[in-house]
Amino acid sequence: MLPQSMINRTNFFTAVRNTLFAGTLNQQQVNGMNVILDAWEAEKYTDLRKLGAALGNTKWETAHTMWPIEEYGHGAGQPYGIPGTTGKIYFGRGFAQLTWERNYKLMAKLIGVDIWHSPEKALEPPVAAAILFEGCFNAASGVGDFTGKSFDDYFTPTLTDWTNSRRVINGTDHASEIGALSAQFFQCAYGASQ
Repeated sequence: MLPQSMINRTNFFTAVRNTLFAGTLNQQQVNGMNVILDAWEAEKYTDLRKLGAALGNTKWETAHTMWPIEEYGHGAGQPYGIPGTTGKIYFGRGFAQLTWERNYKLMAKLIGVDIWHSPEKALEPPVAAAILFEGCFNAASGVGDFTGKSFDDYFTPTLTDWTNSRRVINGTDHASEIGALSAQFFQCAYGASQ
């Protein structure tokens, strides 16, 4: 396992700007990544490969904004795009596009924020970060809550599988592209933690 250390934010953002954002970052992108880095450090996670995977998936899931967003179309035409038992529609929201009423209800219980009755709270950056980490890590529930897989399945002392780590959030949808982004984020975080 790779050791975790505090990430030098200046060095991290310089590297990310140059390698992942074509030389330009806006303040909202910086703010979103800071929320994720703050949550990472608060949870005392240790494997920077998993941070890279969380950031790579976030970049893709937020349309490169690095800020919690609502799913385009609000679930129109999808089974989860109709009102649930609360009258709310549980379309994708957040850093990792949480969908389906049952997932909002479970996540509300696990993170202690009532996103089931108030799904718009999933757009609040600290809440979106809590959802991201609960869904991707063996956190409060002991499993990855998005798909039953967690980053622990793809990053071990003997395995680094950037491509298949996408299965933690959304099967193999764009897995190669997201895996490449994740590896680049890891390199930026690792270089900034030396």
